[in-house]
Amino acid sequence: MRSLNFLAPDTQRRHGVTQTIEFIFDFASPNAYLAYRALPGVLERTGAALELTPCLLGGIFRATGNQAPMLAYADVKGKLAYMTLEMRRFIARHQLTKFRMNPNFPVNSLLLMRGMLAVPDESRSAYVEAVLAAMWEDGRPMAEPAVVATVLRDAGLDADEILATAQTEPVKQALAANTQAAVDRGVFGIPTFFAGQEMFFGKDRLGQLEAYLLTGVA
Repeated sequence: MRSLNFLAPDTQRRHGVTQTIEFIFDFASPNAYLAYRALPGVLERTGAALELTPCLLGGIFRATGNQAPMLAYADVKGKLAYMTLEMRRFIARHQLTKFRMNPNFPVNSLLLMRGMLAVPDESRSAYVEAVLAAMWEDGRPMAEPAVVATVLRDAGLDADEILATAQTEPVKQALAANTQAAVDRGVFGIPTFFAGQEMFFGKDRLGQLEAYLLTGVA
């Protein structure tokens, strides 16, 4: 499984990092965006490192028989309305005022996730920031290669190189392997977090995750 380290070196030095939050991640999930934006406070308070593990949410769903909430709960009276309410509360609590539901949702994120594995190490953070903003702040149609290329170029990244590498067999195999490995560990949706062997699912479990990192009690 290939994970990408996203903790700034100065934070590592300041805290003497001994713990890691592994984030099973896909740009396709609005809750992954919200969790990612809320994580800096958790990292600061716990001194943990952050690793993003690119996986394909659609592949996880297919392997586990899971569905997106908008499909799974479509016929449950009040369920989707309550989930929307909880999302609004989370956004307000963490002051994530830039978030906008993408009008193209659901978005096929296959190219984006392969690109995340293809991008050079020194450009990973810039890539993630550019794609997250385009997807969940600007509402861009990020399943379209031409749009992705424009977003990456605007962020100062080598779009041609990244997108070409994203189509190579090693990158394709790495994403498939990450996805299968996540399923084998019990992952059924995104965002999912691991701290050691302990798994936490959903953005609303960030408080439990933080408590576990601070106390060792899940």
